[in-house]
Amino acid sequence: MRAAELAGGRRFGLVLDDGEDFLSSLAGFCTNQGIRQGYLPMFIAGLRDVELVGSCRKLPDPEAPVWDSVFLENAEAIGCGTIATDPSTAQVSLHVHVSVGLKAHSATAHTSHLLRAEVRFLAEMYLVEVTSPVMDRIRDTDMYDVPLLHFS
Repeated sequence: MRAAELAGGRRFGLVLDDGEDFLSSLAGFCTNQGIRQGYLPMFIAGLRDVELVGSCRKLPDPEAPVWDSVFLENAEAIGCGTIATDPSTAQVSLHVHVSVGLKAHSATAHTSHLLRAEVRFLAEMYLVEVTSPVMDRIRDTDMYDVPLLHFS
């Protein structure tokens, strides 16, 4: 286990508008505000289309990360995530998970890592900046090269 006491910085309420790209809008906001690390305790969103990590195929190694994706349309979502920095690129690295219900399919739900989404109507969220410690997302070659959160 890795753990660190977090010192909070600024707090923002954000509303992404209809047609905005969820992840690039959020990353752009972080860059413009100088936010290098933080977390999204929760958000709600309508999503025109959404791409999540997932597969409909039998996985060759059930322990390994899934690199395929599924595409869904016209969904309502609730989610949360972390914001860290990728030290190899010095760019903001978002790690967001969502549960999305498909409105036209009895709100059938899918839950996974968010790869891409376009906002439908709006997305409302609360963002908390972390001022310390430094939160980096570092690839772990012993864990399928997955970028994992580290504190320093």
